[in-house]
Amino acid sequence: MGLQVIGAGFGRTGTMSLKSALETLGYSKTHHMEEVLPDARQRRLWHDVAVGLPPDWDSIFDGFAASVDFPSSTYYAELLAHFPDAKVVLSVRNPDRWYKSASETIYAISKSSPLWARRFVTPLRHLHEMVEGTVWQRVFQGRFEEKAYATQVFRDYVEQVKVIVPADKLLIFEARQGWEPLCAFLGKPVPPIPFPHVNDSAAFKQRIRIIRAMFFAVHAVAAAGAVALLWWALH
Repeated sequence: MGLQVIGAGFGRTGTMSLKSALETLGYSKTHHMEEVLPDARQRRLWHDVAVGLPPDWDSIFDGFAASVDFPSSTYYAELLAHFPDAKVVLSVRNPDRWYKSASETIYAISKSSPLWARRFVTPLRHLHEMVEGTVWQRVFQGRFEEKAYATQVFRDYVEQVKVIVPADKLLIFEARQGWEPLCAFLGKPVPPIPFPHVNDSAAFKQRIRIIRAMFFAVHAVAAAGAVALLWWALH
């Protein structure tokens, strides 16, 4: 059947909450970066996209009824051309608050692995190339750390989506609006449960601390091994 809902919003615009909401409404599964990172097949397919090979959208979204978040969101126009019956949900938030959240979470975690790991550990190198090629270079031209530039990209992107997607196929949505506008747009009854709010910045930052601690431990072990080897060679 292919994608029925295409999420066009940047990461950290409530995309994990939107994923949970869409799955509650019956769009199972909903694609998100969370599906890409642990799945070697997804990482390979998205790496192909990042390096400029023709995208195999049917393979990437096999088994998925909807998509949200990076990396798929910034390919919304291509996805809508490939899945023309889909509807588009553009998740948004205040650009300054979005930038603070994104810089402290998804950007920080993408830079959390040390340079040696990104160069010499093949899976990490491919993952880094995929994220760079589909997000930080493709969308922000490597200038995400420039707040004024990145927030202007965010604003321009929202306006671009409004121009490209037909008005009757587009919902501009903030998670704080809850179920009503989303369900009305998708023609679904409002569930008798609160709208989900998941994956907040505090939880994400804790994950970053754990990842950095793991790399530090690996680096420390490698350094200790090198010192021991040098001692052995000199004695």
